[in-house]
Amino acid sequence: MSTSSLAGRSAIVTGGGTGIGAACATRLAADGVNVTICGRTESRLTEVANRIAASGAPGTVRTQVTDVTVESDVAALVADHVAAFGGLNGFVANAGGGGGMGPYHLLDTEEFVRVLHLNVLGTMLSVKHSVPHLVAAGGGSFVGMSSLAGHTTHVMFGAYCVAKAGIEEMMKNAADEFGEVKVRFNAVRPGFISTEIMEGIPRESEVYDSYIVNTPLGDVGEPEDVANLVRFLISDEARWITGTAINCDGGHHLRRGPDFTSFIEPHIGRDAMVARGPIGG
Repeated sequence: MSTSSLAGRSAIVTGGGTGIGAACATRLAADGVNVTICGRTESRLTEVANRIAASGAPGTVRTQVTDVTVESDVAALVADHVAAFGGLNGFVANAGGGGGMGPYHLLDTEEFVRVLHLNVLGTMLSVKHSVPHLVAAGGGSFVGMSSLAGHTTHVMFGAYCVAKAGIEEMMKNAADEFGEVKVRFNAVRPGFISTEIMEGIPRESEVYDSYIVNTPLGDVGEPEDVANLVRFLISDEARWITGTAINCDGGHHLRRGPDFTSFIEPHIGRDAMVARGPIGG
């Protein structure tokens, strides 16, 4: 694939210090994109930037500590990126995460809201502050990081499923709103990807097996698999693609989502889990 449509352009990748975000930054920089990666832990960002620089990638990578749920942080992220590179052509809203697993009637409300803020509010603020610069560049591409969980049930996943579905709807609406100024919005739906977060699922467990048995390709994806798709969506090769969500899951969406019941039930009991008895019943 030619790098001509990307060389010399610039992009921001949130959550760029680990996993999929780091892979996206690496892939874009390898094609000559000047990238700002952000996250909340400076040491992780520095490690990724140094690794990319050592690889000889033609693109420059700068870092900026940012909390995507804080509007002033996001505003500064975009402004400083534009000051450093002269404009903005792409944005990868990868920062997000889950937490607070369990049946809905037992979820902690503050934790539920925290997950929504991290995923949905963080993406909205990224859209809000990047759009004027994407328009000024003559158009661009915004990629929101959804998940298999955004459209396929994930039992006991709580707010995460709702948050990722929200990102997908946001991308659709933004694509409609900003199509006339040639800014594209798409979502990516990773499945089971080998990242630091997924290391928390024991390989010898019912939950892990529920991922593999429901994946037609019968394996676990790598961050680079998602990064390759993101690179395509950022590039001009995807100029006629907007307002959609693309699966990157080995075909997992064709079957059913994973079942985390075995993580939760031993701690609260079956009756409490389905709201017909006290916790521990």
